[in-house]
Amino acid sequence: MTALAPTTAADTRHPSAPPRLTRWLLRLHRPALYVWAGLVIVLSAALLWLGGPLTDAAGAAWEQYNACGEAPTCVYDQPSIIRYKDVYSVTTFAVLTAPFLVAAWAGATLTSRELETGTAQLTWTQSVSPVRWLTVRLAAPAALVAAGTGLLVALHHLAWSAGEGRIRTAKSWSDFPTFYAGGIVTVALALLGLVVGVLVGLLWHRSLPALATSVAATAGAFTLVNLALPHLWPSVTRVTTRTQGAPSGRGLTVEQGILTSTGARLPDPYCGGDVFPDCRATYDGLHAVGYYHDYHPLSHYWPLQLTATALTLAIGALLVFAAFRVLRSRTGGAPRRGRTTAV
Repeated sequence: MTALAPTTAADTRHPSAPPRLTRWLLRLHRPALYVWAGLVIVLSAALLWLGGPLTDAAGAAWEQYNACGEAPTCVYDQPSIIRYKDVYSVTTFAVLTAPFLVAAWAGATLTSRELETGTAQLTWTQSVSPVRWLTVRLAAPAALVAAGTGLLVALHHLAWSAGEGRIRTAKSWSDFPTFYAGGIVTVALALLGLVVGVLVGLLWHRSLPALATSVAATAGAFTLVNLALPHLWPSVTRVTTRTQGAPSGRGLTVEQGILTSTGARLPDPYCGGDVFPDCRATYDGLHAVGYYHDYHPLSHYWPLQLTATALTLAIGALLVFAAFRVLRSRTGGAPRRGRTTAV
């Protein structure tokens, strides 16, 4: 036979609720926590290997190759160069998947599953308000995601920097995967994936649709940030004459084309330049007098990273606000209390 024990003051004290909620959340998602920790540890070890022994071996191989000069045959450690390239590609791709993995997990389990099974509603009857419930589900995972992703992008940036100037085939800083995998904007994108997953879970209440929607929405946000990125900081313009040809250089291209005698900018037909009569006639018909190239040099790396991170965090903040609004509309905004304990 059971009896209901009276509610005591200790049972309803709110300062003790957050630690219990956090511990319960970590216990509930322990498998995901282990997977995340394992992923961070394995990738960190691979990036340390990449930036240390692999870079040293590949750099020495390039020194051997450069020392050959014009020799008809050259003996150098080609497998080390190939190994460096393969490990760099794999680790870069792995770091870039972090925001999507976080979004998939958050959408499939963090809120949708508890709402789908009724666990969340039960929690709200245990002296835990819906707002406190959602706050813990955002704050605790955000700390773990930021710490893990931050470590990975820092190690990737160090590994890339170790090969810069030593490995001829090393990726440029403006290479799309390199820019994101080694930059703080990816930490912001991972946090955005978490918020997207939480919000989608609140809307769907079903795990599988929430998972797919979260990944797709995160990909859309990633695309939006990438499209806005070149325009978040003033670019540098380089102008050349038709005789000099189209300007080239390492950097992040914003826009390029031809300049007319009136100063207008037109798309470059890319027909081959003035060395070809037909192409020369085409440029003459457009009244082209030269070329222009708007781009970001290496000195713009951190301004672009910081502005893109600010944009991503701003989008995330709006989605956090939307998540609490959705929760309020679903629960009426009133915390449900009154706890009973069976003995």
